[in-house]
Amino acid sequence: SQTATDTRTESELDAAVAELRKAGAGLELAGHRQELIQGADLIIPSPGVPADAPLLQSARSKGVTIWSEIELASRFLKGRLIGITGSNGKTTTTSLIEHILRKAGFATILAGNIGTPLISCVEKTSDKTITIAELSSFQLELVEKFRPNVSVFLNLTPDHLDRHHTLESYAAAKARIFENQTEADSAVLNADDPGTTPYAPAKPQLFWFSRKQRVAQGAFVRGNDILFRCEGTEEKVLKLADIPLAGSHNVENVLAAVAATRLAGAPPAAVAKGVRSFAGVEHRLEFVAEIGGVRFYNDSKATNVDATLKALDAFPGRILIILGGKDKGSDYTLLQPRLRAKAILALLIGAAASKIEKQIAGSVAIEQAGTIERAVETAANAARPGDVVLLAPACASFDQFQNYEHRGRVFKELVHQLERQAASTALGGR
Repeated sequence: SQTATDTRTESELDAAVAELRKAGAGLELAGHRQELIQGADLIIPSPGVPADAPLLQSARSKGVTIWSEIELASRFLKGRLIGITGSNGKTTTTSLIEHILRKAGFATILAGNIGTPLISCVEKTSDKTITIAELSSFQLELVEKFRPNVSVFLNLTPDHLDRHHTLESYAAAKARIFENQTEADSAVLNADDPGTTPYAPAKPQLFWFSRKQRVAQGAFVRGNDILFRCEGTEEKVLKLADIPLAGSHNVENVLAAVAATRLAGAPPAAVAKGVRSFAGVEHRLEFVAEIGGVRFYNDSKATNVDATLKALDAFPGRILIILGGKDKGSDYTLLQPRLRAKAILALLIGAAASKIEKQIAGSVAIEQAGTIERAVETAANAARPGDVVLLAPACASFDQFQNYEHRGRVFKELVHQLERQAASTALGGR
């Protein structure tokens, strides 16, 4: 028998309760009973539950098997699986790989940490499908036999240290993506990232991507071109100028996608065509509007310091940046040099605002805005033509929003309100 248990009440869970009842699952809400947890044969915790939660620890000590949802799904998944992990760029790279393969005529399924749980895609898979899954450290932490045909490990920077405690245990969780791969599988890693190179696995065939050097096998930049090298043969895939996404970090994401899609069997011309036609991902350096010569960008998915550094790097300067939210044990002093070089004003919001202020003081003018509404209003008033207003918070969103998507949508709606006001003022002033 199956039982779902949650600390939330029935009214808080709303529609999910009806679906579980319809599926015939038992329900235990508003808390977890020890007896239920310890009497189970198998527990599948939500990715939001830490693997070292006391309840799971005690179940483990009683010999109960604990899997993440991707482990359960992979037991029933048909066709091929490409898995993507890393601290930053996962969503963009996962979306890009799926876009290239779909445009190249493959039957693709986009799943994982990107919005659709892998388990809910199982019935759509067949021997012909390629499932492209974004995988978080929380999901990979609890795998047993999970085995992608192609694994991609993009990079490693400090993130989720509130949950994993050390960079080593966070890295080890991500590196489990390689654990069950065999000689028949491929692993794609970042040759330029000293954080990931030590985790290069022994069994699968290794492919690398690099902006800085030629690689033995994989994708790299030479001059103005992106090349793919396999078994000694090099081919030009596309020009750097063909990449429609801003920022050098996106060159890395494209290189990783070139390697993964060539390994999946997409021809070079189809890969180039797929990259050129990729519009980007919502909440990822997403252009929102230009109002009176000021450009507004939504990078709500910049939920850690490294992602915010990359967002700052994507623009030449004169940035008004909105920072803050729920702190994840991050070190915001790392933002200082880039803020000094690129930003003219930092608008701080949310629970982490005072910690951020202490850690970036002296590098840029600071305004404690408190809410995103006030931050957008203040930024719009302070900005002049040619400036960039950038939401790149370096924090989680859970203090004031449901998730980073909600935060991004609120930001975009505020900007569109300003746009409408500016348009009506212009009309009225004639």
